[in-house]
Amino acid sequence: MLELAGIVILGIIAQWVAWRLKLPAILPLILIGLLVGPISTLYTEDGTKLIEPIWTGKKGLFPGETLYYFTSLAISIILFEGGLTLKRAEIANVGPVITKLITLGSVITFFGAGMAAHFIFDLSWQISFLFAALIIVTGPTVITPILRNIPLKKDVSTVLKWEGILIDPIGALVAVLVFEFISVGGDAGYTQTALIEFGKIVLFGTTFGFTFAHALAFAIKKNFIPHYLLNVVSLSAVLLVFVESDLFAHESGLLAVVVMGMVLGNKNLPNLKELLYFKESLSVLLISILFILLAANIDTADLELLLDWKTILLFVVVVFVVRPLGVFLSTQGSGLKWNEKVFIGWVGPRGIVAAGIASLFGSKLLQQGVKGAEYIVPLVFMIVLGTVLLNATTARLVAKLVGVFLSKSEGILIIGASKLSRLIANYLKKNNRHVVLIDNNQSNVDKAKKLGIEAINANIYSDSLTDFLELSDVGYVMAMTGNSDINKYAIEKFTKDFGENGAFRLIDADEMNDPNNNPEIGLFSHTDDFIKLTDAVRSYPSVNEIEIKNKEEYDALIEITKADNNTVPIFLKDPEGDLKIIPSFSKEFNDITEGYKLVYLGKVLDTDNDEDVETV
Repeated sequence: MLELAGIVILGIIAQWVAWRLKLPAILPLILIGLLVGPISTLYTEDGTKLIEPIWTGKKGLFPGETLYYFTSLAISIILFEGGLTLKRAEIANVGPVITKLITLGSVITFFGAGMAAHFIFDLSWQISFLFAALIIVTGPTVITPILRNIPLKKDVSTVLKWEGILIDPIGALVAVLVFEFISVGGDAGYTQTALIEFGKIVLFGTTFGFTFAHALAFAIKKNFIPHYLLNVVSLSAVLLVFVESDLFAHESGLLAVVVMGMVLGNKNLPNLKELLYFKESLSVLLISILFILLAANIDTADLELLLDWKTILLFVVVVFVVRPLGVFLSTQGSGLKWNEKVFIGWVGPRGIVAAGIASLFGSKLLQQGVKGAEYIVPLVFMIVLGTVLLNATTARLVAKLVGVFLSKSEGILIIGASKLSRLIANYLKKNNRHVVLIDNNQSNVDKAKKLGIEAINANIYSDSLTDFLELSDVGYVMAMTGNSDINKYAIEKFTKDFGENGAFRLIDADEMNDPNNNPEIGLFSHTDDFIKLTDAVRSYPSVNEIEIKNKEEYDALIEITKADNNTVPIFLKDPEGDLKIIPSFSKEFNDITEGYKLVYLGKVLDTDNDEDVETV
């Protein structure tokens, strides 16, 4: 009992440390696992581990193969949660690149790493290619924390995010085929066994995942499941799909749960957000437990195998030769620039699936007495720990060196997706500004998406907003909900993470028309609150531009908008097309020259320069 409680406590402490230091949680988790596992044998009185995952006859947590069953079930839940986050709309620009990365890139990694392991460590071809198959995967649990803290171009972060999730089952499938080849004992049965196993895995994995996803979605939409049972029923369905698919085709469960998650994630389900939050929390707990258990399960003898210059050489070949080669060949003919390819080639940390399946297959092959099987677990863990440590500490620096780091985040986060917000966001999008709307009203989010605007259904009181890679290039915050308390809270909470260039909110009724109570972070006008702005948009749903030649014309137009409740100034547009947010606080724009435009919403201004007015 003490050991089980200790694993959970240590796991959550490691998660907190990772959050505090902005590191992938896998790093402190593996280190803790090694400290309470193989390293602890150096300082305990009887020379045993503080935590022994597998029952050895004297102590241990899991008898027989139960640790591997637990590992398999936990990985299935983690992959399902990853599948839920995959949206088809995200890959509109980079779909072909991702497809090549998880196909051609996997092939290059498989053969490249396999040959490296064979010639460097003199391992058999079977063991070498099993090692290669296991390190094909990158892993969303390690990619996301690294990218979350680096402002990148959206296409780059999207490629890495999707590759990390989709390649997990690909690597697992390849590993299964190699494992089956080794298990049947040689070349004689390889072709027939491999083809049969592969066909069964793909057939049953996709069929079970697709079918059960639609069945669960139907049950949710028809309210067959009470709200308080939704999360646990969904969890049970995931485990059922994994187990049933595995019964029909061994190791097809991983593919089934990823397919199930992807299908559900792209359906318009009313409670998808709550389901995602639940699975995310469960995944954090399972990852915390798994990594400590798997790292603790390594023996000192396994670590001694790595005390060789060959280990460093293998790591260098995998990270600095095989990975970049796979990325560059997979991205040929794509819209990605050379520096973007370099960064994607640099960032390739391995994660939970590689470590979990390596422990699973490595131990089984050891039990079968397969020569060289003792190298599987330590070599894979070396790649996992090494790549995570390397990428976590250097990704930001490399992004700056190769020029993919966005030194100034120009993206705009708008809190609230009302008609007012959608109108302004659509204008910003047409002017080539990356804009994201956030609202907890699914109807508003859906309306925004129909306009082609990025929108996220989320609660601003949740801490999960910083996890969205869509917000990695955001530098402006505009709080525009009808609730002044929410607007004030949003500014207080998100200024540090997303408002490096400016954070603004709409004024409230008490601040309106009171110059002495006009906040510096007020948005657009000190005479218009949400209600007045909404009324103006309801009557005149348009954004207009009018040319101005100097500051005097600008000041005169501002005075006109103050007198007209149906006209509100929102941006100042310079001759290059850059937009400056007009704050409600009296900020002077003294550098206005010919070519500038005043951008406003609502009724078209009645001026002598009507021919210069353009509705956008």
